[in-house]
Amino acid sequence: MAVTNESHPEEFILLGFADRPWLELPLFVILLITYPTAMLGNIIIILVSKLDPQLHSPMYFFLTNLSFLDMCYTTSIVPQMLVNLGSSTKTISYMGCAVQLYFFHIMGGTECLLLAIMSLDRYVAICRPLHYTLIMNQRLCILLVAIVWLSGITYAISEATVTLQLPLCGLNKLDHLVCEVPVIIKLACGEKAANELTLSVVCIFLLAIPLCLILVSYACIGHAVLKIKSSEGRKKAFGTCSSHLIVVFLFYGPAISMYLQPPSSITRDQPKFMALFYGVVTPTLNPFIYTLRNKDVKGALGNLIRRLFTLKCK
Repeated sequence: MAVTNESHPEEFILLGFADRPWLELPLFVILLITYPTAMLGNIIIILVSKLDPQLHSPMYFFLTNLSFLDMCYTTSIVPQMLVNLGSSTKTISYMGCAVQLYFFHIMGGTECLLLAIMSLDRYVAICRPLHYTLIMNQRLCILLVAIVWLSGITYAISEATVTLQLPLCGLNKLDHLVCEVPVIIKLACGEKAANELTLSVVCIFLLAIPLCLILVSYACIGHAVLKIKSSEGRKKAFGTCSSHLIVVFLFYGPAISMYLQPPSSITRDQPKFMALFYGVVTPTLNPFIYTLRNKDVKGALGNLIRRLFTLKCK
């Protein structure tokens, strides 16, 4: 692994779309709208899941964690994007870049594994319904979430720390909107093949293997759902599972295209659009996907709004 004791740059210049300045204002406006929307939507999911007793189940416990993750994920990059897009000085301090690198990858790694755990929960609920409450008990759910968070933190700290030790040879211009591991590896000079290989191997465990487990889980779920005689039961099962599958493909698709290839082969604009997708688009859409396609969440949200209006009238 390439390690150096050379001094690091005081700051990085995030080029973003400097070569296409006409994109900056529309993107700034879009982020200014989507960021509060994402925060509000995920806060509502958390409040509804906590306040409605009917949603006190493993599925909504994991969904609450996903919403919290999405809030942290988008917050780790969007404020810095807005600052850079709204000013002519598109810089981030070395320490700011390092902090962003750690938090962005902690949230990303944790979300990869959490989505796999959520598919396991759906598998047990549909394929082992009589044993669901016994298997997915509160203790196991807390343990699974703790393992997921610990794994995400371990991955981010190890990968980001090694990446920040790469020699940059005085280079400090990142052709990106944020500080991200593959882009810093691509910028680095000297021998970096070991870093690229390590990143690929780690991402196989964080992306490819969890995605395979999700697909196997849903193959079993699909087989079990087709055996359900009640059309209403099939519809409810497909509705719940389809929401999760949409979220999985929205997140895993861009992440795989970004991380399961050598950083040196990444095209110029690919990191920018991929980061916008899994760091902005997905956290914004997730609350709508789970709310619009889930009768329980819609019902709980309606109850919460009615309670708020009742309290206001009193």
